[in-house]
Order: sequence, then C-alpha cells, then structure tokens
Amino acid sequence: MKEMDKYSYQCGVMDAFNEVVRAGVKRLALAHPCDTREERDSYLDYAQQLCEKYGNHMYVENDSLLTDLFPISMNKDKFNIVFARDPKDLDLYVELHVRKQKLIEQGKYYGAARKEIAVEFGHLLSYTDEAIERLIAANTELE
Repeated sequence: MKEMDKYSYQCGVMDAFNEVVRAGVKRLALAHPCDTREERDSYLDYAQQLCEKYGNHMYVENDSLLTDLFPISMNKDKFNIVFARDPKDLDLYVELHVRKQKLIEQGKYYGAARKEIAVEFGHLLSYTDEAIERLIAANTELE
C-alpha cells in the first residue's frame, strides 16, 4: 500500500468531517488534534476553503475542551479546528468551555456537573446517549 503523508491525510479527514457536518449528520466535528500551533495553522487555509465549499464555519481551538468523553492525552496541550454548520453550535462549544472553567474555579467540577459537561460535549458531536455513556465508561485516562 502506498504511504500517505500526514498533511494529506489530515486534509482528507477535514474534508470528510465537513461533508458530514453539511449533511446534518454531525452538528460539530473536530479535525485531528495537532501537537503544535504551527502544525495546526498549516491547515487553516485549506480548512477555510472547505468551510466555503460546504457552507460551514470553523473555530480555531488553542485550548482543547477536555472532558471525560475522551482520554486526556488525546487533546491535552493540543491544537485543533472545530467545524459546524450552524455558528450557534460553535458558540455553544465555547460556552461549554466557559462553564467548565467556572465550575473548576468554584471547586464544583466533579460528579454530576462534570458528567454533564462531557454529555453536552457528546451531544454537540451528535453522539447518541448510548455512545456517550460507552465512551465515558471506557475512558480510563481522565484529567
């Protein structure tokens, strides 16, 4: 099998996610996380072209939303691009970030409140309740 370079692979992932966002299959989609801001920024022009092609919007993520939905190593200290058809969904994503931070500052980011943040993130990603529960239960690498 012919080896694919990382840049082309990431562009293909972004294209596919933009297509499913446009089709309404997902409200929100994330590109694959990048280890550096520079790497992520190398995709921004292409990501913008994709958004124009599909009628989507993007949010440039410098501080990934960490929840119990995914292993922490997947997104901690990573940089990403978030795609959505409706800009209100990007606003909800940012608001979720803010809510989590306020819970942390108030010493209330635990139990039901912590799970609620993960569940709401899962809903923004258009995961079913069953899928969200399965991902949370399987995650052994919490923040």
